[in-house]
Amino acid sequence: MLEPELVANAASLGTAGLIALMWLTERRASAERERQLTESHERILEQRVQLDALMQLVRENTKAMTALEAGQRELTAVLRGREKKGEERGVA
Repeated sequence: MLEPELVANAASLGTAGLIALMWLTERRASAERERQLTESHERILEQRVQLDALMQLVRENTKAMTALEAGQRELTAVLRGREKKGEERGVA
């Protein structure tokens, strides 16, 4: 917000002072909006880097879980094969 003294001085200058006051007010607001946009943009870029790292981690974990599942399926198949061979021989 503008200082009361500045408003009083601008008003004493008449229409030109009021126009100047409006221009200064707009410039200050514009500078503040620009600062906020810049900060928001920087945060978005930082979050994108973090999101990319998270997505890479999820991909790697998915790959590891898939490999683990394949290994478990193979182990189960081997154990079932042994179980069937044991039944054929009459061993329980």
